[in-house]
Amino acid sequence: MLLVGCNQDVASQPKPPPQEPTATSVAYFCSMGLLEHGGPKAQAFRAGKSEPLWFSSVRDAVAFSILPGEPKDVVAIYVNDMAKAKNWDRPEAGAWVEAHDAWYAIGSDYNAGMGGKEAVPFSDETAARSFTAAHGGTVLRFNEIPENYILESDEGDHAVDVSAGDSTQPKTAVKQ
Repeated sequence: MLLVGCNQDVASQPKPPPQEPTATSVAYFCSMGLLEHGGPKAQAFRAGKSEPLWFSSVRDAVAFSILPGEPKDVVAIYVNDMAKAKNWDRPEAGAWVEAHDAWYAIGSDYNAGMGGKEAVPFSDETAARSFTAAHGGTVLRFNEIPENYILESDEGDHAVDVSAGDSTQPKTAVKQ
C-alpha cells in the first residue's frame, strides 16, 4: 500500500519543462560530457529536483526507467523529438517530447551516439513509420519497448522479438 501511495504522489507532481543540455551536462551512466555524443538524448526529472539527470542515448533513459536499482521518483522523462530535429547528430533546442507520448523506432539501422542499439523517438507516429520504412525496424510506444532490446548487450546476435513472429536486427549506423 505504501508503494502505491508513493507512486500516486509522484504522478500527481507537476512536470517541469525540458531543459537544454550545456557544456557541463554529464550523462548519468557513463559520466561523460553529454554533448560529446551525437544523436537523440534524454533527460529525467526526479521529484523535488530542479536539475535533470541526462542520458547520452534514449535507450539509456529507458533502461533507467526499468532497472530495479534506479530511483522510482521520476516525475518526467523527455526525449529528443526526431520528427522536429533538423540535425540528427545535434538536435536543436526545443526538440523535446515527453517520453510516454512518443513513438519509438527500434531495430533500425540507426545506432546510439556511442554505438549500439537505439530507440529513436518521434512525437508523430507517421514520422516514426516513415523512418522505419527507410531504415528498418518496428514502431512501438514507450511501455511496449521490449526489456531485452534495452538491457541485452550489443555484442553478437541482435535479434529482438517485438511481436508475434517479428524480429528486427540493427544494421550498421546511418551516416549522419
